[in-house]
Amino acid sequence: MAATLKDVAALAGVSIKTVSNVVNGYGFVKPENRRRVEEALEATGYRPNVGARNLRRGRTGFIAMVVPELSVPYFGELVSLVISAAADHDWNVLIEQTQGVRDRERDALSALGPHMVDGAILSPEALTAEDLAVLDPGVPFVMLGEHSVHAAADHVAIDNVAAAKTAVAHLAALGRTRIAAIGANPARGTATLRLRGYTEALTEAGLPINETLIAPAAKYHRREGAQAMATFLDLPEPPDAVFCFNDLLAIGALRTAADRGLWVPEDLAVVGFDNIEESAYAIPRLTTVAPDKQAIAETAVNLLHSRVVDRDNREPQTIQAAFRLEVRGSSRPRAATRSPRP
Repeated sequence: MAATLKDVAALAGVSIKTVSNVVNGYGFVKPENRRRVEEALEATGYRPNVGARNLRRGRTGFIAMVVPELSVPYFGELVSLVISAAADHDWNVLIEQTQGVRDRERDALSALGPHMVDGAILSPEALTAEDLAVLDPGVPFVMLGEHSVHAAADHVAIDNVAAAKTAVAHLAALGRTRIAAIGANPARGTATLRLRGYTEALTEAGLPINETLIAPAAKYHRREGAQAMATFLDLPEPPDAVFCFNDLLAIGALRTAADRGLWVPEDLAVVGFDNIEESAYAIPRLTTVAPDKQAIAETAVNLLHSRVVDRDNREPQTIQAAFRLEVRGSSRPRAATRSPRP
């Protein structure tokens, strides 16, 4: 039979109220009483009824996280970080995958509500301002990523224009003059911003903007990166560097370059975006823009907690997380001699 608060109180020699205060994390308990209660909790194996506790607090104990694709490692890594941050606030996380399709994002939004979750973290690709106005989820939510949609909600993102400019300026500083881009997609807000950063960096470096060196990508998968790189390499004047709008596109581009007998970075420098774990194990290791994913996850969860638990009614705020350029082997300066392939 499961231990009860009464059992713990009897073993510790304190009141049931004192046990309840310790279990719920309240600070006003004498150190000696807290020690005795904690020992009794361990001895009896008491486990609190989280559902009942949340019901008393008027909370569900769950938050939702809505992302486009878990198969894209950036989102998988971000979800894992959000789960860890949410656990610090005694929240469980419900995950919804939308494939970036507007109808599925609308369905996910309309399914939220105070009967289901305490709040939500949204990373949409296709939602419009009208969608958010009509489909008010009825719970606090935080938006991730830069979008053209201006919702009355807290927002956590990095500066995609500045990040893309940093990546392309790095390639230009290496002496690369035909710098291509893979990932243009007008339906993606982040893609539009990264493309803007790419073109601004070229202009500032005194390099021309060549439309034949800008490849679209409906999906940000390895296949699309490989196919775009093949198209570039078939040009009469192929690029000597490529900036990819995520790491999977860059890894696909690396595969095509290797298949065509090119040396990276001697013949072709490659830079990605997201700093997924796989990027550090590519051959060569991939230079990439590294958003502070830990900060993005923790900031989003903390903002949500302030709305749900602290009842913070301040004006919505936009917080920019830091990023850095993680320079690795795929964009070293050209060597005088080629090192053997691994």
